[in-house]
Amino acid sequence: MQGNGFQSGTHSPQRRLRAVPAKIAGMNFQKIFVPVAGVAVVVLAYRFYGWAGVAAAAAGLVMWVLLHFTRMMQVLKRAANRPIGYVDSAVMLNAKLLPGMTLLHVVAMTRALGELKSAKSEQPEVFRWTDGTQSHVTCTFVGGKLSHHALFRPAQDGPPPAP
Repeated sequence: MQGNGFQSGTHSPQRRLRAVPAKIAGMNFQKIFVPVAGVAVVVLAYRFYGWAGVAAAAAGLVMWVLLHFTRMMQVLKRAANRPIGYVDSAVMLNAKLLPGMTLLHVVAMTRALGELKSAKSEQPEVFRWTDGTQSHVTCTFVGGKLSHHALFRPAQDGPPPAP
């Protein structure tokens, strides 16, 4: 790959037409694909089953949306009852985090909203969860997905406890 910002494997005309800028290649296509797939399901349902198929496909799509909405509301309802930025164990949270997790998934694991450390409505978003021992996990989200997380544990003042 050369430094021109485009990805291309060969020099054939068909391959050159499909060359895309590197920034677009990493774009989250889920925001485009899900609505297009929903419309395609409704169109195919009409094509094969008529208006009864459209009704069944629309009912299925509405059920799918309601399931996601219900899950989101349940997660936020649980998080509303906890202090902002608190987690039971920062070490356990750090062990469970994986790159690519959504912010909703992390909030569901912690059962608390994270303490916002970055400027509001700016990318990347940085949130922090702290436990009772003042250990904390700082998570960086880009486009709603976890890109980086780091654990901080304060130094212990005394000698370690005897076994």
